[in-house]
Amino acid sequence: MSYIKSKKHPVTLAQTTVGAAVSAALLLPAAAMAADNNLPEVVVKAKTENEFKADKAASPKYTQPLVDTPQTITVIKRELIEQQGAQTLTEAMRNAPGVGAFFLGENGSTNTGDAIYMRGFDTSSSIFVDGVRDMGSISRDLFNIEQIDVLKGNAGTDSGRSAPTGSINLSSKQANMENATSVNLSVGNGSQKRVTADKNVVLDEKNGAAFRINVMDQDSGVVGRNVVNNSRWGVATALSYGLGSNTRFFLNYLHVQQDNIPDGGVPTIGLPGYSSPDAKRPFISNAAKVDPSNFYGSSSDFDKVKLDMLTARVEHDFNDKVRLINTARYGKTTQNYLLTAFMANTANLATPSATDPSGWTLARSIRTLKDQVNEVLTNQTNLQAELTAGGIKHTLLGGMEFTYEKQNTWGYNGTGTLAAANLYRPNPDDAVTGLNLVRNGVFTRGSTSTVSGYVFDTMEFNPQWQLNAGVRVDRYNTDYSAAALSTAASNPTLPVGTLVPTSLNSSGNLVNWKTGLLYKPTSYSSAYVSYSTSKQPPGGSNFALSSATSSAANPKFDPQETRNFEIGTKWDLLKEKLSFTAAVYRTNVSNEVVQNQTDLLYYQTGEKRVDGLELGVTGAINRDWLVSAGYAYMKTSVQAGPAVTANGENNLAYAPKQAFTLWSSYQVQKGWKIGGGARFVDALLRGTDGAVGTPAKSDSYWVLDAMTSYSVNKNIDLQLNINNLLDKTYVAAINKSGYRYTPGTPRAVTLGVNVKF
Repeated sequence: MSYIKSKKHPVTLAQTTVGAAVSAALLLPAAAMAADNNLPEVVVKAKTENEFKADKAASPKYTQPLVDTPQTITVIKRELIEQQGAQTLTEAMRNAPGVGAFFLGENGSTNTGDAIYMRGFDTSSSIFVDGVRDMGSISRDLFNIEQIDVLKGNAGTDSGRSAPTGSINLSSKQANMENATSVNLSVGNGSQKRVTADKNVVLDEKNGAAFRINVMDQDSGVVGRNVVNNSRWGVATALSYGLGSNTRFFLNYLHVQQDNIPDGGVPTIGLPGYSSPDAKRPFISNAAKVDPSNFYGSSSDFDKVKLDMLTARVEHDFNDKVRLINTARYGKTTQNYLLTAFMANTANLATPSATDPSGWTLARSIRTLKDQVNEVLTNQTNLQAELTAGGIKHTLLGGMEFTYEKQNTWGYNGTGTLAAANLYRPNPDDAVTGLNLVRNGVFTRGSTSTVSGYVFDTMEFNPQWQLNAGVRVDRYNTDYSAAALSTAASNPTLPVGTLVPTSLNSSGNLVNWKTGLLYKPTSYSSAYVSYSTSKQPPGGSNFALSSATSSAANPKFDPQETRNFEIGTKWDLLKEKLSFTAAVYRTNVSNEVVQNQTDLLYYQTGEKRVDGLELGVTGAINRDWLVSAGYAYMKTSVQAGPAVTANGENNLAYAPKQAFTLWSSYQVQKGWKIGGGARFVDALLRGTDGAVGTPAKSDSYWVLDAMTSYSVNKNIDLQLNINNLLDKTYVAAINKSGYRYTPGTPRAVTLGVNVKF
């Protein structure tokens, strides 16, 4: 299915040459009559857009083509997203090997939204939209997204505080100079229902004014899961002015609302590696698996999210060498959810009869509520310039960024109680008693203000050698306040239930830098070596500080530090239609807070390491055959500090040792296309927290997908997607204690109709 294609570039030399060639052909007879002269040969060259392969990353901080960028970058373009029928960021991440939502959460707490892990570390706080950090536990829909850049390696120089192993940047659709409309309807098993519409209108061709609106509405169940529901709608508007001129204005607004029934997962009872949590009841080890479609929460559970984002951008070309870009953004995300979770430990798992599992029950005693608001206000100013000094060509980008981010969370009483569920036949419609949600005075408030300055320079010494360097300085200040209810254990001198206030502050400077030396054997290839750093200060990922001596969020500790070393090569093959990339890297994360077993105090002596290899192929083998494939190998380890996996292996949790992804499509004949892919994820080791009897890991798995599309006419396209073609049963995510897991989606069939006019 094809949507509106953005015309992001002005008329090219190739297009001008085509026009000249046509004019020359029309004038040939007249010219021959006028004079008998030999005419010079007219060579016509044109380059069509590659539907899978991108030439550059979307961020203005990446001034060079991908082939000349000394860093592993996976770009997922709109065509690939559409062919796969991907609707959310998590689904699109299938195209980045070793990147995914592998972690279900801590004990009773369940991750919602895009809980992405990359190269063994949580990257959820390093997701950006059009270069601006996007906080909040929202499942990001792709109805208004043109391109996704998965930037692997340290992102500290690009974006300041960040996850140790990279970031993700989503690029929004923009208005363009083409009148076009498309509407897409899709339905499928699991009560899947979705409609999207995309309309672009040229308002004033002379002044380069255009307006674009994208809308989405979805009300879908989740294939293979009872009760769980994803209901959301959204609208995105984009206004552009001055397209094709030296000064361009862009105004974007996005509004999304979600009203879902969240998924707390199913018990791991009966999975490989499971054993009884109770030595007195060894028969539990032989218990059968539960039906993966079972729902152990309440049908009254909810997950309500509202997102508003207003972005204004101005671009001005002083000349063909100097450009100014200013971006301002205000964004607000609110989330309010109530989730019934569980832990199938000794106390919560009742087995009245050892021989009759039909009467076994599981307590649903963890009623988790979250009421949270995230806000961001930012302004970024970038100045890009090209100049030559001392015989060296420089491509410079300097900028400043002012950002204020805030997160507020409130606590509640009256979450109610729910009777224990039958282990094999849970009833989600059981009555909830005592449900009366009232704020209880508990709260957390965290905010971070940041002033940043940065400069990047690509120095081209000659056609073969380039040096890329960048440095960023951030001045941050985090304020945190909270109030918690005292317990007999936490504060025996106060009456139980007394509100105990906390106020903490953390501030300082972060200096990050990166450099890469690049050699070009040919104009379409490169080999490089690069080094980069990144830092995450206390509270940098969630605005929460802690006075606990064991917490890395304690302001007394220094920022976590990351160093990344990478060697790689990139080749644009088949007349630059197919990109091949290969890289080996080492990532060291230091300043981890660990406990000394001699004095039992906590010190920043912990260190973790990831050694890896990544291979990628993206683009067109010929005009009919497209491919996107990637392979990742990771060897993870704890260099200093205690083991972090449940089975004691010296590895990192939620970091598959090997991962592979492939998608390919072929235009069989005009209007008919077939495609398919394969995904492999190696075993996932879970974290350790002292849980007894639960699986220490999930098994590796392969999943096959297929697609076919047919153009009925120039206005109507049909597309059929079958995900998990062989109906493979697998574990998609597992929580830290191993009590719960998210079943992989079984065979899912979706039929889509796209209408263009």
